[in-house]
Amino acid sequence: MAKVYVFDHPLIQHKITYIRDKNTGTKEFRELVDEVATLMMFEITRDMALEEVEVETPVAKAKSKILSGKKLGIVPILRAGIGMVDGILNLLPAAKVGHIGLYRDPATLMPVEYYVKLPSDVEERDFILVDPMLATGGSAVAAIDSLKKRGAKNIKFMCLIAAPEGVEAMQMAHPDVDIYIAGLDEKLNEKGYIVPGLGDAGDRLFGTK
Repeated sequence: MAKVYVFDHPLIQHKITYIRDKNTGTKEFRELVDEVATLMMFEITRDMALEEVEVETPVAKAKSKILSGKKLGIVPILRAGIGMVDGILNLLPAAKVGHIGLYRDPATLMPVEYYVKLPSDVEERDFILVDPMLATGGSAVAAIDSLKKRGAKNIKFMCLIAAPEGVEAMQMAHPDVDIYIAGLDEKLNEKGYIVPGLGDAGDRLFGTK
C-alpha cells in the first residue's frame, strides 16, 4: 500500500494557512505555492541516491557526496500543477518537465486526457507528479495511468491539499505511488470540493474564475 506523508514542518504549515485564506491575492498566492513546493521538495528528495567523490578544497583533499545522477522528471497536471513547477526547479534545475492535460467529461464526470508531453527517456526517470489539489483522485489516478502506460516505473505524487476520499482512491488504484501532502483535510462536499480546502487552485493561481 502506498505511504502517505503529511508534512508538519512549521514553515510549510505557516504558508499553507495564507494559501487557504480567501483574502490572499493572486500574486502572493502564486509566491506562496512556489515556496511551499520548494519546501516540500526538500523533504521528498530525502532518499535520493548519493555517490562519493573526491574534491580538493583550498586546504586539502576531501571525500564528499554528490547526487548519483538518477534522472528526474517533474510532471504537472494542467493547469494548476504548473504553479508548483518553478518551486521544484529552484532545487533541481536539471530536472526535465513533462505535462499532462486532463479535463472532466461533463456527462460521465470522468477525466479525459487531451495532452501529454513527456521526456523521451521515460523508462529511465523517476517522476514526481504534481497538482495542488487531490480531491476525488480521478485526475491523479488518470495521470499516473498515463505515465505508467508510457513506461514510467517509479512515481511519487505531490500536492498541497488532499481529501481523504482522494487519498483512498489513489491507494486503491496505485498502491505503489507514495503520496506527499502539505495538508490533509476533512472531506469532499456534495460538489466535490475539498473542505475546508483553498478554493479553486487554478483560478487563484491565474486570476481567473
